[in-house]
Amino acid sequence: MATEKQPIIIKKYANRRLYHTGASTYVTLEDLGTMVKAGEDFLVYDAKSGEDITRSVLTQIIFEQENKEGGQNLLPVTFLRQLIRFYGDSMQAMVPSYLEHSMSLFTNEQEKIRAQMNETFGPKAFMALDEQVRTNMQMFTEAMKVFTPFAKKGSDEKSGESGQGGDADIDSLKAQMAEMQARLNELAKKD
Repeated sequence: MATEKQPIIIKKYANRRLYHTGASTYVTLEDLGTMVKAGEDFLVYDAKSGEDITRSVLTQIIFEQENKEGGQNLLPVTFLRQLIRFYGDSMQAMVPSYLEHSMSLFTNEQEKIRAQMNETFGPKAFMALDEQVRTNMQMFTEAMKVFTPFAKKGSDEKSGESGQGGDADIDSLKAQMAEMQARLNELAKKD
């Protein structure tokens, strides 16, 4: 008979440190995030009161992920606003089960798509697709950096500094555009 694995117990102390009771070590929110991604189940208790604070710790992990510099946000502002509007609303009781069901469906579909891709194109197809997405994001990020000198120049002018070096800024932009065009040409050759 298979027995269900018990969740790992994490204790949070007054000094805000998190203690993994199974491994007898202190862990960070990032460690807990890694555990979630690995499918490990855990519960977090306040060491003094014994209160279950798992929900607030998971929320902190999401907050940390959303605020990582250069990270991708999963929660659009419109979604967050809609979610906040449900607090105190008569539909509030339905929202958790709806969100849980929606995420479950999304996860199942994601697994089906991965399986179909592996079956059709082989296991390396997703790695190639992931790499293409990363490359596209990197190119987009680089493209957005092109506009950074304008924002900086505008803020310098507001602070009383003159916008000296305008020609240097333009030359820099031209060099960046040429570099981006070369990268795009390289990518086009790969396809």
